[in-house]
Parts: sequence; C-alpha cells; structure tokens
Amino acid sequence: MMSTFSNSRPHPMDPPPSNFQETQQMQGEKSIGEIIQEANNLSPSQIEQILAYQRENGVRFGEAAVALGLANSDDVLWALAQQFHYPYANEGKSTLNPELIVASKPFTEQAEAFRAIRSHLIMKIYSEEGPRPALAVISPNSGDGKTYFAANLAVAFCQLPGRTLLIDADMRNPRLHALFNLTNRGGGLSSILSGRAASKVIQSVPELPSLFVLPVGATPPNPLELLERPALGLLLRELKTKFDRIIVDTPAASLGTDGAVIAAKCGAALLVTRQDQTRLQAVQQLTRVIAMGPARMVGAVVNEY
Repeated sequence: MMSTFSNSRPHPMDPPPSNFQETQQMQGEKSIGEIIQEANNLSPSQIEQILAYQRENGVRFGEAAVALGLANSDDVLWALAQQFHYPYANEGKSTLNPELIVASKPFTEQAEAFRAIRSHLIMKIYSEEGPRPALAVISPNSGDGKTYFAANLAVAFCQLPGRTLLIDADMRNPRLHALFNLTNRGGGLSSILSGRAASKVIQSVPELPSLFVLPVGATPPNPLELLERPALGLLLRELKTKFDRIIVDTPAASLGTDGAVIAAKCGAALLVTRQDQTRLQAVQQLTRVIAMGPARMVGAVVNEY
C-alpha cells in the first residue's frame, strides 16, 4: 500500500521547497530599476547613463533605459510584473517552449482566454467547500490541443496564490516535460504506479514559482493496466494534501480508455475539442463514457489555436 506523506521528514514525492515567499520578500524590496539592472546585466556606467537621462528628461527609469536602447518595453513590463508578484517568463530570455503562451506572452488574447477559463473553473469547482477534485483534461482525438491546453491552464493557475501541480498521465505520448524543458529520465508517474522506487519525481519549473510538474518517466508497455491499479487514486489523494490545484493531462480517447479511467480517479474532467476538426460523434461517445463513472464533467472547450 502506498505510504502517506510525513510531516517529520522529506518524502520521495514531496515537491521541491518553494522559494516563492522568499522571492516575494526580496522583490518587494527592489525597485523596477534594480530588477531591470539585474535582468539585463547593466554595468555601473550604463546605470549612470540611464539616471542622467532620467534626470534630464523627467521620465521613469524604465522609460530612460528603453530610450537609450539598454532595455526594451518587454523588459520593463516584466520588471513591473515582478513587483506585483505576477510570474511569467521574460520573452527572449526564457527556455520555455513558445507554446506556453500564458508564460511567454501573458498579455495576448490567447492568454486572456486561459485566464477566463481559470475564473470559470474557480467558480465551478474550486470555490466549493470540501475536498477539491483533481482536473483531468480529456479529448477525443490526438491533435486536439489537449496537452497545449493543460499546460497553459496550469501556468494560469500558478499565477495565483498557492501551489499548482501538472501531472503528465499521457503514458502513450508524453510531452509535458519537453514543453517545460524538464528531464523525463529516471522516476516519474509510471515508476510510482508500478511500485518501483522513485525519488524527486516532482520537478519545479524554475521560471514559474509555485508550478510543479510530475512527468511520465519511462513509457510503460501497459499504461492502461497501470492506471487501473488503486495506486493512482491513492497517489492523487496524497497529492491533494500538498497542492492547491492538480491538473492531469491524459491520452486522447482514440488511443484507448485511459482518459476515462484517469478522469474517474480525478473526480472532474474538462473536454477539449478542436474547431472544424473534432467530430460530434466522437464528442458524444467520450461524454457517454465519462458519464458512466463518478467524474463530474465541468465543461468543454473549443480550441481555435
């Protein structure tokens, strides 16, 4: 039987310690100028140039840095976001995949769409009393944008207080580790479910404080059999004590019933379809399968991107 998390000593599946509060305190004491200086490795002479321009023209530090070509408008916006503790990756300096638009381009129309969905989910499943369900992101077919959606939704949630965990349960075509530039070697979800020893399986995303990822690890030959075991339900129950929100990426329904099995153990499911590609019959079939289990269908999204 799976052991319970202990408060007295580190557990192999405990997330890495978060430095979010420390970061908040540090950045709360820094000015925008200091943040821009550190982000762009500005020399003392360059700082003097900016300050001189600032005094002569009566503008702010960021405006002066941009005018002198020592920073760009994105740098200034990023520095302002740090002061307000709004984490996102600084475009041009990030190692994250461009598909993570909520992290790399948080002020675009696409990113705003994810924040709107986040608000609906908070009202629908995260504002209720009692234990919060994990959320399985499901789709009828490969190519519907399910992984893209799950990853960006997790980034949107990590920009709120609390910890967010993103689990890659797509043991047929795992991709989340690549999106977040994380390692998929060694332990992962598959090693936990198979009962093999695992340590440090939950990885933090350096550029996004409070976001953690549990990758698949080794791709198993029997994913559905692993998911059917009680271990997944026990694992999710334990993780709910460590994280405020858990989002789970699943395989497409066209590849098997993995998604329905995962949704049943998560407690909630969100359906992702693709505009002009997903067939109504496939959607109806998947929703009927989900309805056979205990999972609550909390909504459907049409992916236009």
